[in-house]
Amino acid sequence: MKRISLASKSLALAILLAGCADTSRLTDRGGYRVDTSVSSLNQNARVRYLVMHYTAVNDRRSLELLTRGAGSAHYLAPSVPRVVNGKPVVLRLVPEEKRAWHAGISEWNGRSNLNDTSVGIEIVNPGFTVEAGGRRWHPFSPNQIELVALLAEDIIRRHQISPDNVVAHSDIAPLRKSDPGPLFPWEQLAGRGIGAWPDRPVVDKYLAGRAPDAPVPVLNLQRALAKYGYSLPQHGGVDDETTRVVSAFQMHFRPGDISGRADAETEAIAMALLEKYRT
Repeated sequence: MKRISLASKSLALAILLAGCADTSRLTDRGGYRVDTSVSSLNQNARVRYLVMHYTAVNDRRSLELLTRGAGSAHYLAPSVPRVVNGKPVVLRLVPEEKRAWHAGISEWNGRSNLNDTSVGIEIVNPGFTVEAGGRRWHPFSPNQIELVALLAEDIIRRHQISPDNVVAHSDIAPLRKSDPGPLFPWEQLAGRGIGAWPDRPVVDKYLAGRAPDAPVPVLNLQRALAKYGYSLPQHGGVDDETTRVVSAFQMHFRPGDISGRADAETEAIAMALLEKYRT
């Protein structure tokens, strides 16, 4: 063992000395230089999550709030993206290596304070308006979604973000937020490798012939959602917190019905996601 240790030390010293001799890897920082020829194996990327938002205000106000207000985001997709030489333009407000203030109090799959480990994309969209029949959600434009898709593909590739870590603001803060809402095209984006999506045959397997709206034990659904990544109670009761979290899950994966009820289709979707991403 002692010989191996000495050999390892000798090799490490040789590498360091070789690096010192390679002046091409010296970075000048004014009063000193940094040798970048040797890199530790004990490191990983800061960015692990990609979070989607809508701004809930118009372009001018969005830019004002995200650059001079209390919040920020790494990118802003305008309501009508301008095109330069055939390519749509997104606004970069915060460099990705820096921390933007977009997630707030947040939690996903056991990790909290996602500002520290995420990139945030804000999309100019009014969100919803309250009308006589309830909330009316406003759609995103095809040009916006194409720009967001191109941006997300690039971010995911560079940071090696897994599909289940591409999330909605409402996924990581379901008691406070509803963005990007039920009209955000998660299924369409998943077809391009952006975000998670359940396989329909697997959903049908777990549905097992039950009516989609058939009630299910709340505790079963609470446990499934917690295992997938959501933060919610595990007591088997129907309370406001559980209803909001279930509704957030439905906005992402079953936008046709976001009532927050614990039903068979919601449970089947959760189980299909667990089979695909948590086994």
